[in-house]
Amino acid sequence: MEKKKFAVVLSGCGVYDGAEIHEATLTMLAIMRQGATYQCFAPDIPQHHVINHLNGKEMDESRNVLIESARIARGDIKPLHEFDGNDFDALIFPGGFGAAKNLSTVAFDGANASVNPEVEKAVKQMISLKKPIGALCISPAFIAKILKDVNVTIGSDKGTADAIEAMGATHVETTHGDVVFDEDKMVFTTPCYMLDANILDIDDGANNVVKEMMKVMGK
Repeated sequence: MEKKKFAVVLSGCGVYDGAEIHEATLTMLAIMRQGATYQCFAPDIPQHHVINHLNGKEMDESRNVLIESARIARGDIKPLHEFDGNDFDALIFPGGFGAAKNLSTVAFDGANASVNPEVEKAVKQMISLKKPIGALCISPAFIAKILKDVNVTIGSDKGTADAIEAMGATHVETTHGDVVFDEDKMVFTTPCYMLDANILDIDDGANNVVKEMMKVMGK
C-alpha cells in the first residue's frame, strides 16, 4: 500500500520569529512513526523581523522565511506556491511565532489578522478536496481566520481564545496532548507550547494529532 503523504508548512526557524523547532521536528518524526512521508514547504517571503533567541531582542537584519525554514528541513523544502493538494493526503502546520508573524498577522492584529495568500490557498484547497488539516500551537488561530466556522484549540490562553471566537470560530479548552477534531472541516488541532509545556508534552501532541489524522485517511 502506498504511504500517505503529508505537506508540512514551516514559517522560519526559531520560536520567536519562525517555526517552533521542537514542534516542527517532532511533527516530522510523528509522521514517519505513523508510516507516512512528508515534504516541507514554506512561503518565499521576508520574515517579519529577526529575534535574538538568547536575549529576546529584535536584531537589525532581514531573513527569508523559506531559507530559514530550510535549516529545519535540511535543505529539502519547496516554496509554498508549488504546493498542490492533489499530490498530498494531508496538510499540517507546526506552531511558533512565525505562524502568527509570517504566515499571518495574528500576533499583531488578533481577530483582524490577515493570512498569507499562499497559506490561505493551500488550506482552502485541502478543504475542497476533503483532506485533513493539522495545526499545532498558535497555528489554529489562522485556520480559524480562514475557515471561520470551525472548532479548534490553542489550549487555555484566554486572549487568543477570545480572538479565535471573534473570528467566528469555536474555541475548545484543552490540555497537554489533547486533539480537537472538527469532523465537518476535517481540521485537527492541539495546543503544544501554547500551554506551559516541555518537549515530552510536544511529542505527545504531535504524535496524537498525526495519529488522529491518519485514522481519517485510513477510512
